[in-house]
Amino acid sequence: MIKASELKIGYDKKVVVDGFGFNIREGEIVSLIGPNGSGKSTVLKVLARLMEKMGGAVHLDGADIHRLPTKEVAKKLSILSQYNITPPDFTVEELVSYGRLPHRKMFQLESKADQEIVRWALSQTKLEKLTHRFINSLSGGERQRAWIAMALAQQPKVLLLDEPTTYLDISHQLEVMELIHTLNKELGITAIMVLHDLNQAVRYSNRLIVIKEGKMFMDDTPHEVLTAEMLRSVYNVEAEVTTNKQTGKPMFMPLGLANGT
Repeated sequence: MIKASELKIGYDKKVVVDGFGFNIREGEIVSLIGPNGSGKSTVLKVLARLMEKMGGAVHLDGADIHRLPTKEVAKKLSILSQYNITPPDFTVEELVSYGRLPHRKMFQLESKADQEIVRWALSQTKLEKLTHRFINSLSGGERQRAWIAMALAQQPKVLLLDEPTTYLDISHQLEVMELIHTLNKELGITAIMVLHDLNQAVRYSNRLIVIKEGKMFMDDTPHEVLTAEMLRSVYNVEAEVTTNKQTGKPMFMPLGLANGT
């Protein structure tokens, strides 16, 4: 599905990610975790071709993603950025319809099939009753669902999400995470996320990729990754790791900084 090998990424000749690689299989939910500034969002930008790499390669279904036509990539892969800006007079339906652009020729009008897919995307994200509402009138959780609906309208195989729950209250965070989980289970969409909330990453992911100072630290299942040793080494935090009785997955409670300050 998506394979990255020996990635070298930087800004203004300063290398921030080096020697980084992974292989993500179809149908997985994978979260990139690590401290602020470790390179998580930088990796996601390169996967989405929003940023040039200094070295290495990214392959999508066996083809070099940086050599594929932009429209071909957009038909297979969609990204939901951390900051999304919408014109104030955009309705939910208008925003979602933009997801059909990669499938249309230049100046081609929206077809009946496009309209059906937009309605399908609205239905999948439970936005039917908000179709004609302006984006800026929605709650944070509703706005995030609208952006996910736009991504769905592209009918991608892979969904990239950069901190999709940032600035949302806990109920809307769970709403968005449950939606991503449902899209993965029911539609088979592969999801690659950058998450700061480790307990959410563990709960909703098949695999966790830990990035520390621009390098791969771990790549394994949540049970293997979320340990007191990892939290101490990567986050400088002493923590108690227990099992969530509801999900059967590990969870942690921070006890303090590992260095005692």
